[in-house]
Amino acid sequence: MRILISGAGTAGLSAGIDLARAGHEVEIVERANVLRANGSPIDVRGEAIETARGMGILDAVHEHRITMTEQTMFVDRSGAVVAPLAMQEINETPDDIELPREDLMTILRQTLPEQVDLRFQEHIVTLVDDGDLVTVTFASGRQSAYDIVVGADGVHSAVRRLVFGPEQEFTEHLGVYVAIGDVPGQVTPGTARVTEILNLPGRLAGVARYHDKALGIFEFRSEPIDYDYHDLNAQKRILAEAFAGIEDWQVPELVKTVQDDPNLYFDAIAQILMPSWHRGRVVLIGDAAHCATPMAGRGVSLALLGSWTLTEELGRHGDDLAAAFSAYEQRHRPHAAAAQEFARAGADLMVPATWADIATRNTRLRAAQPL
Repeated sequence: MRILISGAGTAGLSAGIDLARAGHEVEIVERANVLRANGSPIDVRGEAIETARGMGILDAVHEHRITMTEQTMFVDRSGAVVAPLAMQEINETPDDIELPREDLMTILRQTLPEQVDLRFQEHIVTLVDDGDLVTVTFASGRQSAYDIVVGADGVHSAVRRLVFGPEQEFTEHLGVYVAIGDVPGQVTPGTARVTEILNLPGRLAGVARYHDKALGIFEFRSEPIDYDYHDLNAQKRILAEAFAGIEDWQVPELVKTVQDDPNLYFDAIAQILMPSWHRGRVVLIGDAAHCATPMAGRGVSLALLGSWTLTEELGRHGDDLAAAFSAYEQRHRPHAAAAQEFARAGADLMVPATWADIATRNTRLRAAQPL
């Protein structure tokens, strides 16, 4: 079959690898001009580890393993350590693998079969599914027809909007926003590669370090904010306002430095909840279908596992797309639901709402450490 994938993130590249190897003619379009690798390190967990093995990338994933999260420390307003992050609070098994996002994207790009047509600075404008084919018009003016369109274009999926309806119909805001940006100068020779996190009521500010890289990480509790998620200046303004007047630890300089990063990542912590991930010849995978949020730490694993499952079911059911898509959902939905449920407790762990909640969390984490 001729298959179009919208989005060249983890889900899109994984689907491209799996579907092309299964014998399909695959095209991937990506709105950006490069593969986007900004953001904090990611994890390959649970059943996705075996999926990575099946894809032939597990050895490379292991080679790039880091221990950033394992070396996370919560600090007080002066920077003194008050509690370590207990790994049993976030990991599924001791075999979970953490690695830099940019390394995983490089691994997937290098694994992508040569016959896959990967096009940057291109995106879908319209979709017309006539039952036999999906005719797609692109931003460039090009028009082409496909047997299947796969929406792998993230939490703000254009494919989902065009086929299923407005984003707000499927979004559940978890009451937190996150910002991540580079903070050069935080890693120098002799500097310990540890991650430090300061909590104030409803606020988190931290520095995550690995290799020669440091990221400023911010989270804050808030009701939904009305802004254009494409507007970087608006994102910077919201971040500055959320931490205005806070002079503790390194917060002022971290906010300023992160705002200078042209690739600043800023978004709501919001889940995507859908009754179905497919309609006609269009199917969603990854965050477009079931974003669990970074609070879950399972988005990449869901993307790898979902792409693999979709490819398997297409192979089993042939031209019966409805059966293939339904079987994909039936197998994969429990994994997505479990990740979403796990994420709902994430704010209480990482962004406690009050001083009392912070103290209770720290006491629990200290007690969890081996003697």
